[in-house]
Amino acid sequence: MHTSRRSALKTLAASALTTSVMDSFAHTEPTGHLAPLALKGRIRQSVCYWCYRHIPFEQFCKDVKGIGLEAVDLTGPAQWPILKKYGLTCSLAEGAGKGIDQGFNDPKLHDELVASYEAFFPKLKAAGLTNVICFSGNRRGMADEEGMENCVKGLKRLMSSAEKHGVTMIMELLNSKVNHKDYMCDHSGWGAEMCKRVGSDNIKLLYDIYHMQIMEGDIIRNIRDHSKYIGHFHTGGNPGRNELDETQEIYYPAVMKAIVDTGYKGYVGQEFIPKVEANAIQSLRKCVEICDV
Repeated sequence: MHTSRRSALKTLAASALTTSVMDSFAHTEPTGHLAPLALKGRIRQSVCYWCYRHIPFEQFCKDVKGIGLEAVDLTGPAQWPILKKYGLTCSLAEGAGKGIDQGFNDPKLHDELVASYEAFFPKLKAAGLTNVICFSGNRRGMADEEGMENCVKGLKRLMSSAEKHGVTMIMELLNSKVNHKDYMCDHSGWGAEMCKRVGSDNIKLLYDIYHMQIMEGDIIRNIRDHSKYIGHFHTGGNPGRNELDETQEIYYPAVMKAIVDTGYKGYVGQEFIPKVEANAIQSLRKCVEICDV
């Protein structure tokens, strides 16, 4: 992502502590006149707050609810009560692990990662949440097969606890060509094989459409082929990770119809970066309509 989610997420935990202070400032975008969308509901849509962090979180929740969305991605425990206040949920939690570049492909991190996720699972269960993000980590010269074996070993240690708490770990597919150089889980086939080897329904993939368009294209075929192992989706126009409109190369209505055809019942999270901050919520509304097939 050209605006780094990695750097954005580092600031969100701290900003959550000052949400009530930030929300005392006026929201600059006039969104109150926007009527809720009459959504078909075949695609359950959520949205990633980090793309809208110029908007105070509580105001963002009001805007999201006003559009008609159900959930917000990549939020932590400090934000969950605010989501609940507005009748929203967290569709994909963050708050465990060591970030994108330090993940389960490094055996030296397994003890720390296992402890981190095991401590986080009860918080998810208590909040009524089910999905938490995780990462493979960067290659750092490691062969893909070795990295896969390491990920499988580390994740298997967590599956009994994940099953006990009703939690699914969602490993993100990211591109290593533009945004996340050296990241290992950068092809859907690699991720699907890893899930297969772990052998549990409590490990799935986050199929990020933007990232996989960059790495391998053939999006609809890959979604169909690996649908068994996909537990979440993210959107984003390519090139640029901006709006899902005629300025980019992915035709989202066809992709969304393909997702529906697989029988997928989870969330599709909007993770594009609005080109104009002042029109961000209007852009979100438009892109939600585009994906509502």
